[in-house]
Amino acid sequence: MSREFQAEPFRIKTVEPIKMTTKEEREEAIQKAGFNTFLLDSKDVYIDLLTDSGTNAMSDYQWAGLMMGDEAYAGSKNWYNLEKAVQECFGFEYVVPTHQGRGAENILSQIMIKEGDYIPGNMYFTTTKAHQEFAGGTFRDVIIDKAHDSQAEHPFKGNVDLEKYQALIDEVGPERIPYICVAVTVNMAGGQPVSMENLRKVKEISDKYGIKVMFDATRCVENAYFIKEREEGYQDKSIAEILKEMMSYGDGATMSGKKDPLVNIGGFLAMNDEELYQRATQLVVVYEGMPTYGGMAGRDMEAMARGIYESLDYHYISHRVNQVRYLGEKLEAGGVPIVKPIGGHAIFVDAERFLSHLPREEFPAQALAANIYRDSGVRTMERGTVSAGRDKDGNNIFPKLETVRLTIPRRVYTYAHMDVVADSIINLYENREKIKGLRFAYEPPVLRFFTAKFEEIK
Repeated sequence: MSREFQAEPFRIKTVEPIKMTTKEEREEAIQKAGFNTFLLDSKDVYIDLLTDSGTNAMSDYQWAGLMMGDEAYAGSKNWYNLEKAVQECFGFEYVVPTHQGRGAENILSQIMIKEGDYIPGNMYFTTTKAHQEFAGGTFRDVIIDKAHDSQAEHPFKGNVDLEKYQALIDEVGPERIPYICVAVTVNMAGGQPVSMENLRKVKEISDKYGIKVMFDATRCVENAYFIKEREEGYQDKSIAEILKEMMSYGDGATMSGKKDPLVNIGGFLAMNDEELYQRATQLVVVYEGMPTYGGMAGRDMEAMARGIYESLDYHYISHRVNQVRYLGEKLEAGGVPIVKPIGGHAIFVDAERFLSHLPREEFPAQALAANIYRDSGVRTMERGTVSAGRDKDGNNIFPKLETVRLTIPRRVYTYAHMDVVADSIINLYENREKIKGLRFAYEPPVLRFFTAKFEEIK
């Protein structure tokens, strides 16, 4: 292993055995799951790269915090610790706790979007877009064009295209745009960051027209690391300083605590507008719980408060991003087409180029994810046509990126696990013409990628 990739900045003192499956067992499991990796049983998975959401390994300090849970129904001391952590690290005045990020998305959409509104964003995300549409809004993609090109090299492919943003304002009027949703980093683009300069300019345009800037801050610490690494003037600033400046260019944020805050459950909606906060607290009681727990136990809030501070440690976040980079560089060396540059939380394999013999109608990304599991017991996720769903006329939406996401949980796996993953995918790439396309055996009407089932086209 190259010295460029530093050893883990932690010691392992508790281990969880994982099952070593046979090829026959994996074949039975993937058939039973309808070639959908979401429907595999965890016990049948060797290395689980389905998601980095809630799959983190918590520290001894966080585990100690679980034992200090104040499970009072209202006014838990753990809530005040979490509120303080968000205020200190993110800079927002008001905090509404939720059970996870999509709870925050739901509340934000309901209090800000009305029928006929448009919500610009730097590429769609599945649950975010769904909540915006349920509230009567229409998502508009205003990310830079290079974000849709898997091979384009750009240090900040998550940037908002300012001309696209301005064009939407001119087209529909600022009164029909309640906020712009800026993801930091951009998941569907390959975990790509947004520059501080771009955030500053987005805020300037938004303030000019009275449009709020709301962050999807799920992986904002990873974004801060990329700014430190790539943007002039930030090399000597701490991750905490960069994060605080990033958030200063927003009016609020949704957060899934299951990612950067290093916990297994939880989230929050944060903002600076007191009137919006009051409306949010009314809805959190309906959908989540009291405004001082929002669907979380006291122990979960304590673990998240501690995890927020831990996530800002440079040695932790450097190792986290570079472990992802290690896997990506191994795949590239083996000829596997991936989204470039390598992002912060995952490697995105370009399934359309990987399986160029399969048409998009046969869901190459879904087929590749199923066959990665078949080969090695590694579970990954489709991020392409199946995830994009259908348009209002019932036609499949074909996004420009058809990818398989290899999502690395935080502090869970070692470089040796990454070697197993790389070897499996390189082997598949060398025998890629054997992989068959898929068709639906069952298709749910909403967020179909979670529960759909498929069959192979013989």
